[in-house]
Order: sequence, then structure tokens, then C-alpha cells
Amino acid sequence: MTESDPLDLGVARQAFEDSTDFTIGLEEEFAILDPDSLDLVDRYEEFRAAAEDEPALRDSVAGELIASEVEIRSGRAETMAEAIDLQQQRRSALFGLADRLGVLLGSTGTHPWADYRDQEIIDTPHYQRLKRDLGWVAQRNNTWSLHVHVGIEGADRAIAVCDRLREELPLLLAVSANSPFLDHRDTGLASVRTEIFTRTFPRCGIPGRFNDWSEYADFVQTLVRVGSVVESTQLWWSVRPHHAFGTVEVRICDAQLSAAESTALSGLIVALVAQTALDLDAGRLDRTEPLADREIEENLWRAIRYGMEGRLVDFRAGREIEARRALDQLVERTAEARGALGIEVEFPDVNGAVRQREMLASGATIEDAYRESVRSTVETYSHRRAPSE
Repeated sequence: MTESDPLDLGVARQAFEDSTDFTIGLEEEFAILDPDSLDLVDRYEEFRAAAEDEPALRDSVAGELIASEVEIRSGRAETMAEAIDLQQQRRSALFGLADRLGVLLGSTGTHPWADYRDQEIIDTPHYQRLKRDLGWVAQRNNTWSLHVHVGIEGADRAIAVCDRLREELPLLLAVSANSPFLDHRDTGLASVRTEIFTRTFPRCGIPGRFNDWSEYADFVQTLVRVGSVVESTQLWWSVRPHHAFGTVEVRICDAQLSAAESTALSGLIVALVAQTALDLDAGRLDRTEPLADREIEENLWRAIRYGMEGRLVDFRAGREIEARRALDQLVERTAEARGALGIEVEFPDVNGAVRQREMLASGATIEDAYRESVRSTVETYSHRRAPSE
């Protein structure tokens, strides 16, 4: 995938008409850390410069708002196996580069103690404009996430998939929840990252339904006309049609502690997007009334607060369901797509938020818990043992 930024809605629509079903792109964000203190360090520009000399990284390293963050991208893959292989190669190269630069990379949704007031916004026109336009909102957003792109042919079909995916996003967040700590405290939330980013940025969180491309395009064109947006990447919704790639992009998830969890979560998202498209094509969703915004919002809050330790609401049945059971049902429901795309998913018994809290419960400090989390990240994403303390 190579990125451009068409706000010409005709060009964007054509990207979907020309798209290929179920191509895949993965994007993982990492915190850049001092190896001794684990404080955030502003070293992105060094990553960017060094990546120019490495073929595996030249087109796959990207910046995301703050100078203490680096993103690695798989690029377009035709299959899940190819996407995993590409991402593993690029992760390994990225972590090797981090070794040479003398830094560590962490993968939690938030940094447990970094002061957002100390973070520098990277010096690109896009991010400097966000700094001017959003002020405190941009400065406050020191968060890390996982984004998954899935190709969908047809602009109206892509909007229909986005509309149907809205009600699945709270469960995906619960599965991925990996940000319990902020400001040197246990927040009591499973994903405080979601409160920071999703609740403060404009045009963010779970969007309303658009029904078809025409309705979506009319809204975006209005935003352009009144000066609210000047590029499509200012549409930060948790699921969105990506104008340049012709993909449905799912953006709800926290960054994952381990590579295996990131890969499993990515596979589940790809299967869910594909299954939704297949169900729409077959008319299997015609008899199911979409959930109301207020119902989705109730489940989103439960996912933010409790993650996989909580319960979601099955509004169609009028009862609660354990998040773990809801995950099992989703895995079962995507069996057709997983079989067709060769996707297997397996999640640990507890996710990142729970594991971090378990360390605190055993007597570790937040600093100890974060160091152990970083060690897990380095070992699993780089396939090398992390340096000892």
C-alpha cells in the first residue's frame, strides 16, 4: 500500500470500485523508550532517517503525531499468511534498528507515567496543523494502537460493511484492552487509551450509520466546504472507509503486549470484515435490525471499563453476556471467512490489561509491571531475548 490523501470523493469512490476483496494491511504503533528509565524519548526522526538505508523499512516506517512513537506497516498483502510474513520481517528489522539506536520499543495503549506536556509533535505539515487546530487535544494524545485494513470492492458495499461493524467494535476493544495505567496510577479502566483518543478527538469513536456512499460523501463534502477537514486522515472514526487504499480500516484496538496477540487480533478483525461482507452479499443480515447508537455506546463503555473481565449486553436477547463468551461466539461466527482466508486465531486466557494488573496484585510496582511488559514486547516482536536489566 502506498498512501495518498484524496479528498476528491469521486477519486475515493473509484478506489473502492477498483479494490480487491480481502487484501490486508497491518499497522502497529510502538513507544520509543530509554532503555534504563523506560521514559519516552523523542527519537522518531532518527528512525525515519535510518530507515532510508534499509529496504525492509524504507516504505514501512511512519510517524504518528508524537516524536516518541514509531509505526510499522506491512504494506498490501493478498493473503493473511503474506501479511503476517511481511509484518514479521518488518517488525524484526524495526527492533533491530531500535537496538542500533540504543532504545527499546514498548507496546501498550498508554505509557504508565509519561507527562503528555513533555511530548513533542513531529515536524510534518499534517501533524503541525493538528497541533494548531486541536491544541490540548493533540498534545494529550500520547497513545498507541493497532490498525487493520481489509480491501472491500464497491463503495456502497464498503459503507454497508462499516455500518454493520459498528456494533462489533466494543467486543474488539474488550479483547484488545491493554492500557490500565496512566499518570503513575491504576485508572480502574481496561482501556484508558480509548478515553484519551476516542473521547476527545473530533470525528472519532464509533460513527453513526451512513447507509450508502452518497450519504457518506455528502457529509464529508460538507466538512470540506465549511473548512472542518482538509484531508481524509482527519476522519478518525474507529471504523472508516480509507479513501486512498479502498479498504475498510478498523482502528478501535489498543496496541498489544505480544506479537502473537497482535497477530491473532489482526486475524480476527480480517475475518470479521470479510464475514460481514459475505453475510451482506448473501442477504443473511437483512432480517437483523442494526443496534441503535445508544446500545453500541453502552457496550463501548463496558469494554473501556472492564475489558475482557466484564460483560457486554446482548440487546437482541435482552441479557448480559460474558465478554469471553461473546469472543467465542464471534470466532464461531467467522468460521466461513476464516476457512476461506486460512486464518486461525488463538488468544491467551487473559489480555494485556489483566496481566498488567496481576503483576501489581503480586506486589510489583507500576514501573516493574511496565518493564516486564516491555520485555515481553521486545522478545516476541523481535524474536530475540530482551536485554537484561
